[in-house]
Formats: sequence, C-alpha cells, structure tokens
Amino acid sequence: MTWSLFPNTKAILLLTAPLNVGKHRETSERLRLPEYRKLEEHLREKGFQPADLLLEGPEEVLVDYPPGDGGLERIKDLLERGGRLAQAVDHWHTRAIWVISTYDEEYPNCFQGRLPRSAPPLLYGCGDRSLLNEGGLAVVGPRQVDEESLDFARQTGALAAHAEMPVVSGGARGTDREAMTGALEAGGRTVGVLAAKLEKEIMTRDRRDWIADDQMLMVSPYDPQAGFKRGMAMGRNALIYNLADAALVVEAHPEQGGTKAGAEGQLQRNKYPDQQVPVYVRDLPSPGLTALREKGAQPWPNPQTPEELKTLLSPSPSVSNTAPPQPAEPAETEESNQQLLLIGT
Repeated sequence: MTWSLFPNTKAILLLTAPLNVGKHRETSERLRLPEYRKLEEHLREKGFQPADLLLEGPEEVLVDYPPGDGGLERIKDLLERGGRLAQAVDHWHTRAIWVISTYDEEYPNCFQGRLPRSAPPLLYGCGDRSLLNEGGLAVVGPRQVDEESLDFARQTGALAAHAEMPVVSGGARGTDREAMTGALEAGGRTVGVLAAKLEKEIMTRDRRDWIADDQMLMVSPYDPQAGFKRGMAMGRNALIYNLADAALVVEAHPEQGGTKAGAEGQLQRNKYPDQQVPVYVRDLPSPGLTALREKGAQPWPNPQTPEELKTLLSPSPSVSNTAPPQPAEPAETEESNQQLLLIGT
C-alpha cells in the first residue's frame, strides 16, 4: 500500500496538523480550523493554493494578508516544520496510514458537495481509499443497547453486504461494531469513521486482516494519535452520514449521547437540497427514536432481501419530510468549528 504526499496536502499538514510521533507532542501554535479557512479563502481570492506557500514562499504569496488572521510570521514558522513532517510521514508509512486533503482526487466528493463549509481539510486513513466514494448504508447507535438491538445491527450489516453495499459506521463498540462485524463476516466491506486513536484501532489482528483484504477502511479527520474528546466524536458524526447514501439509527437514548445528536444534525442539514441524506429509524416504541421521527426521520421499512435494500437505497429516495429550501446556510458557530479541529491530545 503506497501513497504520495502531494504539495497541497503537505502544506495543509504543516499549517494545521500536530505532527505527533511516539511520545513527542508538537507545541507549535497550529492554525485552528476557522483560521485555516480564512487563509484558504484568501489564497483562492488571489489565485493561489496552499502549495504555493511552499513553492513561491509565504512572503510572495501573502503580501497583503491581514495580520490578525493567522499572522505571516506564525505561518512561516509552521511551514518550517519540514523535519517534523518527514518523521511523521515515515511513522505513518510503517503503519500503512495515509493522509489526503481536499485537493486530492481521492478525497470524498460527497464531503465537498454536502459539507461545503465544514469538510475536514485532512483525512487520515488505513485501507482502500476507493471506499470513500462508494456510498453505502450508515448504521449507527449507542454503545450500550440490548442484545436484540445488537443482533439487529449485525443482521443489517450482513444484509448490506449481500446487497454489495458498504456499511459506514463509527467503529465504536456496541451498535457500530456489531453492524460492521455483520457486514465483514458476510464478505462485505465497511468504513469506520473514528473520533480518536486511529493508529491504535488499526493494530488489532482481525482489523489488520480485513484491511489487508480490502474489506475494511478506517478513517479519521484527526491526528492518528489523537485521544478522545467529546467534541471530536460529535464532529465525526457528520462524516459518517455524508459518506453514505442513507442512514439507519438502530437505537438512540432520548436525553444524551452522540447518536441522537448526530441524527439531529443530519436532519437539520436535510433542510438544504444539496446536503440531503435520508435518515431512517427502527420502527420501535423507543423514546429516542420517537423523538427523531418527530424531527423528520423516516421509519425503516425493514427490507428482508438484498434486492429490497437496493430498491430502497438506489436510487436514494427523496427526503419527503424536509423543510422548504432556505436562502442560505446558517452561519457556523464556534462550537461547530471546534468539532473538527485537528487536535492531537
């Protein structure tokens, strides 16, 4: 498994990534996501790309860059971390971890189209990158659920495998892992979108085997050594939904947990025609699922055969319960910006 680090990706890594290797923790004041977006917008307006900061030099490219938006000296210091980047790349190579940016051809088209203002600048991963653009069924739910729900998740994963559809999930124990295991054991393929510890998660023997067989892709918008933080888990939820053609919520706790919040986030995005991903919930008398239905989620029609599942998801059904198109996407909040920060601690 080989990959090339293209100039734009290299520049974005230098500007935003922690470049953690082993026990070393980078202390440079990296650009936060809002700061990087302002820089990228400035570059685009001037006819440049991030790679031009390396090819032309920041002094030439950022002649009139506002000092409050990252600062020229700070940007220059970050771009001089080439030694740290080389060590990080070598470290990732030995673990078959790759990284792509929004400028790479393999970057998910769905992120560019559906998440125009919140697509992560970088994606780290291990496995077959082509799975990023194959769609599929997202299956999500809490970590703590009853055995019946776990069995349902596993059976749904197997059904998707027989329908030759990838299963997209969060990779956490409980619902996510059962759905992915059901798909993998049925010979299908899965995409696990992780909120933390990509490097650790890919090292188990069964996952290495599935990755080597091109059945599993593990991906994260965060540094491969990043530890877990709640905001990071919330940030990756949008990626799970938007890598898929449709999503199924197996169960949701009514008052807490990322499952309900993630589904609500996608139902909110479904108000905009170019960001729609159908959200289904199991037809159960569950307070959490009932709350999602009241917000616009559709009852899962329980397809029993691969053909029925294909009919349901391909072509994707329209989201009939969305609000009328809005004139503009709502402004991002500081909380939403924080959710996709490339943090490494």
